[in-house]
Amino acid sequence: MTIRSVVLDVGETLIDESRIWWRWSKRLGVTPLTFMGALGAMAATGGSYRQAFELVAPGRDISAELAAWKKDDPDGLRENFDADDLYPDVRSSLAAMRDAGYQVIIAGNQPIQAYDQLAAMDLPHDGIYTSAGWGVSKPDPEFFAKVLAVAGHAPDEILYVGDRVDNDVLPALAAGMKTALLRRGPWGYLHARRDDAAKADMIVDSLTELAERLHRA
Repeated sequence: MTIRSVVLDVGETLIDESRIWWRWSKRLGVTPLTFMGALGAMAATGGSYRQAFELVAPGRDISAELAAWKKDDPDGLRENFDADDLYPDVRSSLAAMRDAGYQVIIAGNQPIQAYDQLAAMDLPHDGIYTSAGWGVSKPDPEFFAKVLAVAGHAPDEILYVGDRVDNDVLPALAAGMKTALLRRGPWGYLHARRDDAAKADMIVDSLTELAERLHRA
């Protein structure tokens, strides 16, 4: 396959979300193991992040909780991330892909503030986009239409990389793109075992492996 553009998801693709969920568990008053277990249960049963919150804190208004959290801890990371949350292979792998001539774009389901957080990391990239900035989230086909627009290449020249079959692989394939399923994070490990994971053009265990396979291609 001829790939000109590599588009990468954010959560559990570039960002290790462990610290985020640890801070949420403390905020919700449950142990980290309990909250991580709830997230794992949702990953295993096809549930959402929101359902994990409802499981451990039924009836809690998460939007109101976020506002109160910001008031209580205005200078803390809270639900956000910084460069310390990058997976170790991110910076070198993105650099290797750009050095090899690939366009590298970051585009995932993230709140509006994630743009500034990612931009501050000075990662090798050709563009950063968030669902909040676009006003549409994966797996909506419009999200992938916007990916096509910013990449500026034919759909089959774009490789979308993410850790989920439902949010990443299947909708990107429906848009005509090539796909790579990254086997890390709870969704990544579980989704790599799904029958429809075979629809991905490749399944990789790291971004280092991805960069190496693109280099060989």
